[in-house]
Amino acid sequence: MSDTPPDRLSTDPDSPYYDAEVLARNVGIRFKGEEKTNVDEYCVSEGWVRVVAGNAKDRRGKPLTLKLQGEVEPYFREG
Repeated sequence: MSDTPPDRLSTDPDSPYYDAEVLARNVGIRFKGEEKTNVDEYCVSEGWVRVVAGNAKDRRGKPLTLKLQGEVEPYFREG
């Protein structure tokens, strides 16, 4: 497996961008230079992240997310 995270990744198992092996390597996200821990999905090439919006749920019971635009830097955390 490579040392760089994929261009797009999601934590939702129903998403086509979900990859359990990559997520098991503890991916961290810096968004606009700030560490984010509530990222649900990201895309580096398009420059956006989806963050969980509190405890709100949609009609299917999944958490509501907000799409934020900006510089995205995924990385693998050590250890």
